[in-house]
Amino acid sequence: MKKGNNIFETYSHGQSIWLDYIDRGLIRSGELEHMIRDEGLTGMTSNPTIFEKSISGSDQYNDQIKDLIARGKGNEEVFYSLALDDIEAAADLFKRVYDNPDRPGGDGFVSIEVSPRLARDTVGSIQQGTLLWQKAARRNVMIKIPATTEGLAAIRRLTGDGVNVNITLLFGLRRYKQVIDAYLGGLEDRLAAGQPISGISSVASFFLSRVDVLLDPQLEKKGLGDLKGKVAIALAKKAYAIYKNAFIHGQRFLKLAEKGAARQRLLWASTSTKDPSFPDTKYVDALIGRDTIDTVPPETFRAFIDHGKVTDSLETGLQEAEKILSRVEAAGFSMDQVGQQLEDEGVEKFMKPYDKLMDSIEAKRRSN
Repeated sequence: MKKGNNIFETYSHGQSIWLDYIDRGLIRSGELEHMIRDEGLTGMTSNPTIFEKSISGSDQYNDQIKDLIARGKGNEEVFYSLALDDIEAAADLFKRVYDNPDRPGGDGFVSIEVSPRLARDTVGSIQQGTLLWQKAARRNVMIKIPATTEGLAAIRRLTGDGVNVNITLLFGLRRYKQVIDAYLGGLEDRLAAGQPISGISSVASFFLSRVDVLLDPQLEKKGLGDLKGKVAIALAKKAYAIYKNAFIHGQRFLKLAEKGAARQRLLWASTSTKDPSFPDTKYVDALIGRDTIDTVPPETFRAFIDHGKVTDSLETGLQEAEKILSRVEAAGFSMDQVGQQLEDEGVEKFMKPYDKLMDSIEAKRRSN
């Protein structure tokens, strides 16, 4: 462990730090390799917004786009060809982490998401998820599937087919329990089919800051300004209690563990602080705990190295977290409904940059 680096320090507390960002320049310049080797980065996630900024905001993809268009590829085929090249290159750099026997929790993964247009399409999600998994052809890749009602069935099927799944756009506790059920059900289906379940990895990505962005102004209007910035962290702490009940103490999982099943770890996403009145490492500092992952954007990664606070913070204040959630519900907010609203908004927010990216590729096609 390297003294003085907060990223390395978190590992002694059982948490891994991943980067919520991908860019071809980051990969090819050697910067990503430096972050892995010297700064303790152990994984990477991506989403349509990240890829849109990376591809549309740079000319480093132009030659490949022109070549793919000339070969008759459709706009979505062009995008996923570009994306898979980056995902595969990053996964190769993280392979040393994935193969490291000192990290039995399972790290070194890079995630790619199915099209946000498939968020309400079970069959389409299964088909594209399978195709991306086969094309990437790397055990340390994860396929991101949103935790929509339709996504749950896709999560179960893909898990049953031996695919590593990163469940995204997860905002509520009821939905989280359904995600756990989908993962365990997929493993049970695979066992029933006579297939091995060892070596399959999954994470459940619980989104944080968007919860506070939605609720804070409404809570203040109801005279509950003291709860500002506290609900998302309270939800996360409660989610971790659910995780422990399912994967540490749950007999259903323990039976699967005897056959080699891995725990589906919780991953904290949407961890950049949106409210400037709060510390920029607020969500990272508050949720450090065993068997978890925190995926952070580059600016939060740098801020946490510089001035983050590393303590066993995740399991402190659970009773207070329950009181916070009870007060929110008593004020007339259904957290299940809040989760559903954020899920719907999340799908829409990913759809817009995806459509913008398709338009950008189409414009390049017409200019040729």
